[in-house]
Amino acid sequence: MTDQAIPRLDPTRGAAARPRLSAWREPSILPGFGLSLGVTLAYLGVIVVLPLTALAIRPWELGLAGVWHALIDPRVAAALKLSFGLSALAALLSAPLGLLIAWTLTRYAFPGRRILDALVDLPFALPTAVAGIALTAIYAPNGPLGAIAAKFGIKTAYSPLGIFIALVFIGLPFVVRSLQPVLQDLDNEVEEAAQTLGATAIQRAVFVILPGLLPALISGVSLAFARAVGEYGSVVFIAGNLPMKTEIAPLLIVIKLEQYDYAGAAAVGLAMVAISFGVLVVINAAQTWLAKRGRA
Repeated sequence: MTDQAIPRLDPTRGAAARPRLSAWREPSILPGFGLSLGVTLAYLGVIVVLPLTALAIRPWELGLAGVWHALIDPRVAAALKLSFGLSALAALLSAPLGLLIAWTLTRYAFPGRRILDALVDLPFALPTAVAGIALTAIYAPNGPLGAIAAKFGIKTAYSPLGIFIALVFIGLPFVVRSLQPVLQDLDNEVEEAAQTLGATAIQRAVFVILPGLLPALISGVSLAFARAVGEYGSVVFIAGNLPMKTEIAPLLIVIKLEQYDYAGAAAVGLAMVAISFGVLVVINAAQTWLAKRGRA
C-alpha cells in the first residue's frame, strides 16, 4: 500500500469546526465565581448604592432653587468649611507624626514598645463618645492640659483648636498602621548602600526611604481625612457647638433631622459626599501618578 492510500488527519479541521468558548465561560481556577460576584454586587447595591441613591434623590424635593439656598446658607457654609478645613489640617499633621511613630515602632527596640504599639490602636477600640468626654476633660479650662494652655492665653476645648485635637486623635492611627508594614518590608541594604556611597542621613531619608513610603503615606492620610470628615462622637463634646464658630457639618445634619428638615439634612449630606468624592479622586490620581513614576 502506498502512502497516498493512507488517509491523513488534519488537526486543524476539527479545531476550526468546534466553536470556541468565550473567555467568561472558561473554567476558573477558583470555583464559585458567579455566586461570589452575585453576593458582592447585592451587598454593594443594598449597603452602598441604595443609600447613596436615596441621599442623592431626597434633597431635590426642595427643587433646584431650594437645594441651592440650603447649601449657600451661611450656617451650612460655615459648618462645611470648618469640617473639611480642620479635617485636611488634621490629616496633614498626622502624616509627619504617624511617620515618626511608625519609624520608632519599626526600627527601634526599647522597653514598653509593645505597650506603645497597642496604644496606637486605642482610638479604634474606644467608643467615640468616651473619647470625646475624655478629651474634653483633659483639654477643658479646668483640665490638666487645658489649664496649662489657658495660662498662655490659648483656649483648647470649645474652640476650633479642640476640634482639631480630636480629629488628630482619631486620624493618627490610620497613618501609623498604613506605614508600618511598608517600613518592615523595606530593604536595609539599600540604605546601607546609599550610606556607603556617601549619602547623608537626610539624603537617605528623602531620596531612598521616602519614595517607597509615599503611596502608603498618601493612603493613610486619605483614610485619616475620610474618618475626620464624618466624625461626630469624639468631636461634639469638645467642640462647644456654637453656630458659625464651632459647629461641625455632621452635627448640623443631626440638628436638621431633629427639626424634621429631612431634605435639608440630605442636601448637606450630599454636599459632603460630593466634596469627599472629589478629594478622593485627586488622591487616587496622585497615587496613580506616583506609581507610574516609580515604574519609570
